[in-house]
Amino acid sequence: MVNFVWLGMIVFGILVAAVNGNIEVVTKAALDGADHAVKISISLIAIITFWLGIMKLAEEAGLVRALAWIMRPVMNFIFPSVPKDHPAMGAIIMNLSVNILGLGNAATPMGLIAMRELQKLNRGQDTASDAMCTFLALNTSCMTLIPTTIIGIRLFYGSTDPTGIVGPTIMATAFSMTVALVTDRILRLVYSRGGR
Repeated sequence: MVNFVWLGMIVFGILVAAVNGNIEVVTKAALDGADHAVKISISLIAIITFWLGIMKLAEEAGLVRALAWIMRPVMNFIFPSVPKDHPAMGAIIMNLSVNILGLGNAATPMGLIAMRELQKLNRGQDTASDAMCTFLALNTSCMTLIPTTIIGIRLFYGSTDPTGIVGPTIMATAFSMTVALVTDRILRLVYSRGGR
């Protein structure tokens, strides 16, 4: 569905440019966009590499393990169907820990592992389990303490205060995570009582 929305916007833009006699604007915009994308990607590689190094240091120092230990009781409450010592729980905690530290790119492998492990616990192999739905909602709306990618983009574009986004990001992502968890719980209760 989203692909059709993007396709519609692109086609509409090209048609408007053609009707106004500015079709060359489309080519210029495409080339400028590609140029900016390459420059931003290269600058983000440096920032992401830096933060992945910091994450590795935090992992070696035991910070990630400590964060996982702090999160474990909450995760046991959020995922009651997942056994405490199951590999899925460890992957979920690691994924969320990395997301909280703002390294979404590094969280992807742990997220895939978590889903694979949750699938092993799933009775209905063709339907997502409650734990899988909860994890997906939590993963996509997870609170972020250090939005490294946004800071990098703001730095690239010459922001005078690239870290000024940290406070609003913490508030917005904390709110989105709360809404996701509450909605997940409500829908789970409605579904378990026979409503659809």
